[in-house]
Amino acid sequence: MALPSFVQHLKVLESSGLIRTSKVGRVRTCEMGPDALLSAEEWIADRRKRWEDRLDNLENYLRTHEPNKEGEQINGNE
Repeated sequence: MALPSFVQHLKVLESSGLIRTSKVGRVRTCEMGPDALLSAEEWIADRRKRWEDRLDNLENYLRTHEPNKEGEQINGNE
């Protein structure tokens, strides 16, 4: 990756608050704050919970609508 592209990526990360940079002379130091990924972690956890609930609901639906050995629905529908 070329240096200008790398610096552009760093600027995006810095503007989003994920990293902080400081420059002393020719040396640029980047650091990630302890809470930098907290909002992303919360968002991911929320999505995970939603999908786990949806898949649990699908599993329950499929179990209650599973055909018996004669091909009839367990709950009597259809």
